[in-house]
Amino acid sequence: MTPLFAFRDVACVRGGRMLFEHVSFAVAPGGAVLVSGPNGVGKSSLIRIAAGLLRPADGEVTVPPQRALMAEAAALDPARPLGAALHFWATLDPAPASATERVAKALEAVGLAAIAAVPVRLLSTGQRRRAALARVVASGAPLWLLDEPANGLDVASVGLLEALIATHRAAGGAVAVATHLPIALPDAMPVVLG
Repeated sequence: MTPLFAFRDVACVRGGRMLFEHVSFAVAPGGAVLVSGPNGVGKSSLIRIAAGLLRPADGEVTVPPQRALMAEAAALDPARPLGAALHFWATLDPAPASATERVAKALEAVGLAAIAAVPVRLLSTGQRRRAALARVVASGAPLWLLDEPANGLDVASVGLLEALIATHRAAGGAVAVATHLPIALPDAMPVVLG
């Protein structure tokens, strides 16, 4: 099967320091890669390379044109109501369903539908993390790039995250998760940095 997502001998240099090199893996539709390692070894940089935000120092990266990133910053306008902030991004995604429909389903999926009218700045840390996850869900992208997605989430919300990832994979999507926290990703390919 043709991989949806692959790294071939990828290296990353940040601030003149080699974070990692010779990283290779291939993820088929429905697959997952779990990136782990101590702080500062390049987990977030690997995700940022996959997202196209950093250039690899060496190697080749294959990704689909549509991919969704969940990073530390949610990239949601703090002054806008949550639903409107998500809708802004959803209108930029080329998914077949309407942006309004995708946002409504994503808010429901992460348990935030009841607060869609609340300004983003008033959300708790856990709500902001679930809002960032809703952004990914609403994208319709086949590849999810999740950088420390469990940070700030309670146990129930981590379970929700795991269920959403499983649903995405079952539908043929792929996921890359960089984390130092335990997340259930059955059959994920491990990539240990450092």
